[in-house]
Amino acid sequence: MIAILKYNSGNIMSVKVALKRLGHEAVITADPDVIRMAEKVIIPGVGEAGSAMKHLRERDLDRVILSLKQPVLGICLGLQLMCKFSEEKNTPCLGIFDTIVRRFPAGARVPHMGWNDFVSITDDPLLKGINPVDDVYYVHSYFAGVNEYTTAVCDYGLPFSATMRRDNFFGTQFHPEKSAETGARILENFLTL
Repeated sequence: MIAILKYNSGNIMSVKVALKRLGHEAVITADPDVIRMAEKVIIPGVGEAGSAMKHLRERDLDRVILSLKQPVLGICLGLQLMCKFSEEKNTPCLGIFDTIVRRFPAGARVPHMGWNDFVSITDDPLLKGINPVDDVYYVHSYFAGVNEYTTAVCDYGLPFSATMRRDNFFGTQFHPEKSAETGARILENFLTL
């Protein structure tokens, strides 16, 4: 079973529909027992870090996420919440990735919205079959810089983490569910881990 975490965030149905197109059923849930029993967990994300973390903490879902041993995928805000801290509303986050999420600097058009390819890609199972010239779709105003957990890099006036990984936790700053064939391949890679 695939669990899509239900919390104070948008884009949940887009993720469920994308999984269904790939032939996988998923349940949308905030039930800690269902989340813990799932084979895979996806933390979708369109929203704002402060209210999202408040929602997770009020329901002890932050602790549930940190306890997970199965593959977990954070998408966009989901990746940012896995970091230590976000400048968005000065929000302490989950701390899975020991890095800070920052707002794009003055002069950059925000949100960063549209298709971009990669600057570099590492040999990571989430990125199997993906090439630097492949495009993925972004909508975000905040980013995690390149750090020890970075597995792919994008450039939007400065380099940032397109994907990150620590142990069983994976994150994409872009939206694989909206990234056509490249996104479908990344989702399939995650689902077959």
